Amino acid sequence: MSEDQLIVALDLPDALQGLALTERLGDSVSFYKIGLGMLTGGGLALANELKHDHGKRIFLDLKLFDIGATVEAAVKQLAKFDLDFLTVHGDPHVVRAAVNGASGSNLKILAVTILTSLNRSDLDQCCLKSGSMSDLVQERASKALIAGANGVIASPHEVAFIRKLPESINRLIITPGIRPQGSPAGDQKRISTPKEAISNGADHIVVGRPIWKSQDPLKVVQEIKKELESI
Repeated sequence: MSEDQLIVALDLPDALQGLALTERLGDSVSFYKIGLGMLTGGGLALANELKHDHGKRIFLDLKLFDIGATVEAAVKQLAKFDLDFLTVHGDPHVVRAAVNGASGSNLKILAVTILTSLNRSDLDQCCLKSGSMSDLVQERASKALIAGANGVIASPHEVAFIRKLPESINRLIITPGIRPQGSPAGDQKRISTPKEAISNGADHIVVGRPIWKSQDPLKVVQEIKKELESI
């Protein structure tokens, strides 16, 4: 396995708790995700510290969505932090604006297809068009990649279908909704094990609660890595 296939989600209230977890995990983890939940608790400062003081790769999971000019301006400022990944919603106008904002930097723009916490019933409540979840994810992924996204975020259930798209060649697929065998699903509805996701074509898997809620986070990380090494 590649050392950075596993991305650990620091879905904790503040930077101090996030930093404490990274210290417990040490050299076993090289890639971290920081999202909206920590943004007002020092998330950007922690991202900067982990990247530039500790040599970690950073995935900033903000799922930006707005008019093009606003998204482009926001991404242009975020690109100054010299981080690795940034998420935006997969609508083509959002993706194009984000790609423009990231121009000249190493920041990769990842387009969210459909959240792993949603199912077809949820999409009906959101008034999204009919069709199977798989078909809609593939369509959104294709449009986002054509718009210039460096990769997409999708559940493990759709990875294999997306990987078959011609647009996905040399593009990234990152999968949240990963649950090691025996872990509770929580609020995730489209999940799989680490091995299944990577075997189906994912480049990176994102794991949060099964790690940071554990009494022994390092042991969970080691078990996930051992599972990936068996592929």
